[in-house]
Amino acid sequence: MSGAARILPCSVQKMNARQGAAETHTLRVASYNIRKAVGLDWRRDPHRIADVLAEIDADVIALQEADKRLGARAGVLPLQRLEAELGYRMVEVSMGPHSHGWQGNAILVRSHLRDYGSERISLPTMEPRGAVSVRLQDPELEIIGLHLGLTPGMRRKQMLNLQKLMAERDHPVLLAGDFNEWNTGRIPFAPPNTVVTPGPSFHARRPTVQLDRFVLGPGLRSVSSHVHQSPLSKRASDHLPIVVDIAFTGALK
Repeated sequence: MSGAARILPCSVQKMNARQGAAETHTLRVASYNIRKAVGLDWRRDPHRIADVLAEIDADVIALQEADKRLGARAGVLPLQRLEAELGYRMVEVSMGPHSHGWQGNAILVRSHLRDYGSERISLPTMEPRGAVSVRLQDPELEIIGLHLGLTPGMRRKQMLNLQKLMAERDHPVLLAGDFNEWNTGRIPFAPPNTVVTPGPSFHARRPTVQLDRFVLGPGLRSVSSHVHQSPLSKRASDHLPIVVDIAFTGALK
């Protein structure tokens, strides 16, 4: 089911009506650190990840750790199944023939959405981390998937770099990913950007830490957000997926 066809609860429908016609369209975006498809039972099970993605039913999914760490850095996703059964296309951002992403970051887009540009975004780093983006045409939206560094100083540099990038864009931008930041007070994004933290997403067995987040730029509003918890998601990775339903306000200032 696409975001355009999703039936929203009555309360959300009424809220959208009050906000005006510019917000009648919603889109579901998810972010998921899949830990190379290795679950809490230490089995690598790509189809279990696909089953979790089917539960979420998002229009766009930003994935972290979608490639193996060593060797050819081969991707771990069952792409044929994702396309045939769930209607997802992998956005082309990889530099190697066997990889699904860049620095482990990958983006899946439902086939009813048209992407007309993808980009690898270099960030200040001392380790193999970065960001990737897809820019959709209809609706006009750029989604940047990211996995930030392990040290506070480097994470701050990376976030400030991304904040500057968002300010330079002339279209709506949404960040989605594993910010690796335990302290919410260290998130530097300020208005007109909105930080959306759906809730604790790590560790999947007993989630207590909010590592995974979204940042919505001007022109976007969060309708709802949640951490996706199911029997499958609690076993498939050490992170739980996060989900946000967004509306388009039409205001970029």
